[in-house]
Amino acid sequence: MSIRIKLLLSYAAMLIIPLVITFFTAILLTVVFRGDLQTIREQYGAGAHRMFEDQHVEGILKEMKRSVEQNPSILSDSSYLSDLDQELLRNKSNLIVRKDQRIIYSSPSLQQTDILEHLPAYEGSGHVERDEVEHIGKELISFGHFDFRFADQTPGSVIVVTNVNPVVNFAQKFFPILFITSIIILILTNTLLTYFVSRSIIRPLQKLKNAMKRIEAGDLEFQVEPTSRDEIGELSVAFEQMRNQLQLSIHTQIQYEENRKELISNISHDLRTPLTAIRGYIDGLGDGIADTPMKRQKYIDIISSKAEEMDHLIDELFLYSKLDLNRLPFQFEIVDFHAFLFDLSEELEFDLGKQGVQYSSNIALEPETYVLIDRDKLKRVFANIIDNGLKYMDKPEKTIHLQAYMTKDDVVIQMTDNGQGIEPDALPHVFERFYRADLSRNSNSGGSGLGLAITKQIMDGHDGTIQANSTVGESTCITLTLPRRNHKVGDQQ
Repeated sequence: MSIRIKLLLSYAAMLIIPLVITFFTAILLTVVFRGDLQTIREQYGAGAHRMFEDQHVEGILKEMKRSVEQNPSILSDSSYLSDLDQELLRNKSNLIVRKDQRIIYSSPSLQQTDILEHLPAYEGSGHVERDEVEHIGKELISFGHFDFRFADQTPGSVIVVTNVNPVVNFAQKFFPILFITSIIILILTNTLLTYFVSRSIIRPLQKLKNAMKRIEAGDLEFQVEPTSRDEIGELSVAFEQMRNQLQLSIHTQIQYEENRKELISNISHDLRTPLTAIRGYIDGLGDGIADTPMKRQKYIDIISSKAEEMDHLIDELFLYSKLDLNRLPFQFEIVDFHAFLFDLSEELEFDLGKQGVQYSSNIALEPETYVLIDRDKLKRVFANIIDNGLKYMDKPEKTIHLQAYMTKDDVVIQMTDNGQGIEPDALPHVFERFYRADLSRNSNSGGSGLGLAITKQIMDGHDGTIQANSTVGESTCITLTLPRRNHKVGDQQ
C-alpha cells in the first residue's frame, strides 16, 4: 500500500470515526431527552405537538392534579377518565385511579397484567412524582403518580403507567459512561492511527538514515532490505541499487588504481631498457671507445634502433590508451568480407614470403558475405597477431595458416602458427596489457606487451570476440569472430 493511500485512509478514518461517534452521541443525547428512536421518528413525522412525550405525559398528570384539587369528584366521571386514558394511550401510557386500596379505574390493557399488584404505595404527597424504572414481568415500567384525598377524606392516587424502551432506559442510565467511552475511543483512534501510520513511515526512513551514516563512514558491506511495497520500499530498493553501484565503483576504482600503478611500472621498465642502451652507446661515443668509422656507425645504428623501439612502444601505448578511453573513432563500413579477406591474404602471403614464412589460407566464405568493419583497424588486428606469432616461432620452417568460415550469425577467422605455444596458466592472460609469458620481459623477444591487448580492444569495438588456444611446443591458434550483416555496400547501416 502506498504512503499516499495510507495517509488518505488515515485522514479519512480520523474524519469519519469522530463524525460517527459524534452522530451516535447526538442520538444518545436525543434519546435521553426525547425518548426512544421510534418515538423520535414518530415525533418528527407527526409534527411539533407530538414532541417530548414524557413531558406531555407529565403535563397530563399535572393538569389532572389541578383538576382533582379543585374538584375531586371529577374522578367519578367515567367519560372524563376514558378521554384521559385515550390520550395517554397515544403516548404509550395507561391510567389507574385508586381510592384507598381499591382500584376504581384502570385502562383495559392492564386488566390481565401483574402491574396492578406492583403499584406505588400512598405517601400523601401532593406533588407529581416519577419512580425509578423497574422490571415487572418482561416489561420495563415507569410509574408517574400523585396522591390526594377525596371529598370524604379517603386517600386516593392517580397513577400513570408508562412502558419504557430498554434502549432508552440504558441510555438514560449509562449515558455518562457512554459519553466518556466515546471520547476515549475518539482519542485512542486518532492516537493509534497516527502512531501506526507514522511508524510505518518513520522506521524505514530511520533505517535509510542509518544506512547513509554507514556509507558516510565508508562501510558498504551491508544490505538494505525493503520492508514494504510503498514509495519508501521503492526508495529502499533504489538505495540498495545505489549502494551496490557505489561499492562496485569503489572496487573498480581500486582496480584501476592498481592497474595504473602497474602500467606506470611497466612503462618505466620498458622505456628504461632502450634508454639505458642509448645512454651507454652515447657515452661510448663520447669517451672515444668507438675509435673507427665502422664502430661509430655501428653505435649510431644501435642508438637509432633503440630510439625506434621506444617510438614504437610509445605509439602502441598511445593507441591503447585511446582505445581504452573510447576516444579513437572507428570508421565503420559494410564490406564484402570474402573479397576483403582474399585481398588481405594475398598481402600477407607476399609480406611473409619475404621473411621466409610459409603462409597458407583456406577461405570458405561465400561471395557477398557482408561484415561491418573498420578496414585499417582490422588490418592492425591481423598484423599484431602475426607479429606476436613470429616473435615466438622456434621452428626451422615457420608456418602461418589462415582459415575462415561462416556460422549462422558470424564470420570466424582462425590464425594458426607453429611456434613454441603458450603455457596453460599464461593462456587466460595473453590479451592483458603488458603481459608477457616471458617473465624476463625481454623486449627483443617479447615485444611491448600491448599488441594483443590492442587487438582485443579493436575486436571489442567491432562487437566481435577473440580467443587463444595453444599446444605447448606445437602451435598457437587465435580465433576471431565478427557478426554478419545483411546489407550491401552503400546501404544504410
